[in-house]
Amino acid sequence: MSGADAEPTLIGSVQRALRLVDIVANSPRPLPTKTLAAVTGLTAGTTYNLVRTLVHEGYLASEPDGLVLGSRFPAFQTELDARGVFLARVRAALRDVTDEVGATAYLSRYDDGEMHLVDIVDAVQHPRVELWVGLQSSAHATALGKQILTDLSEAERADYLARHTLEELTPHTISDRSTLLRQLENSPGFSVDDEEYAVGSTCIAVPVIAPQVTASLAISLPSAEAVIDTGLVTTLQRAARRLSLQLGADALEGGTPRPDALD
Repeated sequence: MSGADAEPTLIGSVQRALRLVDIVANSPRPLPTKTLAAVTGLTAGTTYNLVRTLVHEGYLASEPDGLVLGSRFPAFQTELDARGVFLARVRAALRDVTDEVGATAYLSRYDDGEMHLVDIVDAVQHPRVELWVGLQSSAHATALGKQILTDLSEAERADYLARHTLEELTPHTISDRSTLLRQLENSPGFSVDDEEYAVGSTCIAVPVIAPQVTASLAISLPSAEAVIDTGLVTTLQRAARRLSLQLGADALEGGTPRPDALD
């Protein structure tokens, strides 16, 4: 067996601890440590040692009638750990898009009056666009930013544009406010940046809308290879709808946090 085919090294104590947490998480009643030992087949000593550690770390809590989940169990976490859930949702969605269409995928979000780049998943054959100007200063020239501007209320859009100069980043950038507004108002449900941010690069973005979330999902391709057809748009919209539903469910369960931005 080659090194590449070798089985990964697994830590048995970690596996056993995770199994205990999983059993408690799926139990309708508190579970005594003795019951956990019986269910798992572990010795009483091993079970007690693992439980003691899990209680100390906050993943389990000891009650008079048995063990329940502790305050550090991910489902009970508030804003700080919810950011990890948000990012995990986004990363999975972008990974699916990258694998399906073979293009680098991006997600941006509107938060507190500004555009933020949340995450990027690179495609080997089509690497990311060099982000030489941050999204906060280039929303008018990117598919990501234009899609969010389209989805904002009229007041929010006017406020954003009043605070940001429409810089001409390439010869193709729309730097006239009236022209940009006409394009936004006539959006067909997706946005395109055809060499407006970077010469030689074309991006297409679709909306991701959920409670407390106004965002956009996009891909980038070399302009010479970019073919924006119904199939591509449908694929992106399908991925965006799935992500929107997941984020909406998360918001109902505990609120969707403000994620840290890349730019």
